[in-house]
Parts: sequence; C-alpha cells; structure tokens
Amino acid sequence: MKSRIAVQEGDITTLAVDAIVNAADQALLGGGGVDGAIHRAAGPALLRACRELPEASAGVRCPTGEARMTPGFALPAPFVIHTVGPIWQGGGKGEADLLARCHRSALALAAQHKLASIAFPAISCGIYGYPLAQAVAIAVREVRVWLDANILPGRVVFCAFGAAAGNAYRSALGESRSTRESDASLDR
Repeated sequence: MKSRIAVQEGDITTLAVDAIVNAADQALLGGGGVDGAIHRAAGPALLRACRELPEASAGVRCPTGEARMTPGFALPAPFVIHTVGPIWQGGGKGEADLLARCHRSALALAAQHKLASIAFPAISCGIYGYPLAQAVAIAVREVRVWLDANILPGRVVFCAFGAAAGNAYRSALGESRSTRESDASLDR
C-alpha cells in the first residue's frame, strides 16, 4: 500500500493538493516567509478573504494553535488552511503543545471539508525560530496519529523549503533520500 505521507522539497505554492497550509500570523493579513509567498501567489483576493474572517479578539483572526480556511484563488490548491504557530521561547512556554495543535487543527479542518490531500510547510521554523528538528518531530508525530485514526485527508505532504528541511522530514519519517518519493506531480 502506498504511503499516505510524502516529503517534497520545493515551493508549497506550486503544489496541486486540495489544501496548502499557511504558517500565518494571528491577523491573517500576509507577512514574510511562507505566508508572504502564499499571499503573493494567491493574489489580492486572498487578503480580501482573510479580512472577511471574523476576529476572535482585536486584530486576531486566528489564535495560535487554531486554523481557518479560505479559497486558494490563483493557487493550484483550491484551499488555504491558515494556522498560527507558536513563537519559540526556549521550549518551556507550551510551544510543543501549540505546534501540535496547529497540525491537528489543520487536519481536522481538511477532514471536515472532505479534502483528500493537504501540504504542510515547516510551521514556526522561520522567523518564529522553532528548532527545525523538534518542529518536524512534532509534525510527523501528529500527522501519523491523525492518519492512524482518520480516513481524511488521505494524503499529507510535508513540503520542505530546502534540503535541510527535506532531510529533517525524511529522517523523522525513517526514510533515506534514495527511498523518498520522487514524483513531483502530486495527485489530489
């Protein structure tokens, strides 16, 4: 049976999956890193859609650990699931639990909307400073637990921006570079 988890190095905005996950900030109004790249690739309609999402509190459309969904607009993926990861503060401020919740919340939203495939970036590993190996271990654990208990989404892609992230995901999954999936076109 083909694995339900894949690692792909590249640009998450180019993936043909049902939803890509955006590592956003709480305002959901675009920013740097993967968030900025997704907003640029999706076009201005994504920002308008994010602005229409209700605020949970002043300036906060998505609290840390939660997820919200919008259309993907100009992206190959029909949907964007926005989640807000924790800012790394040394590991003693509940960061691991919040990062785990990000993954569970995104997967639950995908399942609720009957999406067959989803792609995750390395949430919180950019400007939020989460150590890559620790974040990847949490992501892989949460996805495996989810997939063991749920049918949807049927396929999860860890989209790695660069070889270091790709190697971290493959290592956490117990794969070597030579055994990874090499097909760049992912079916929904």
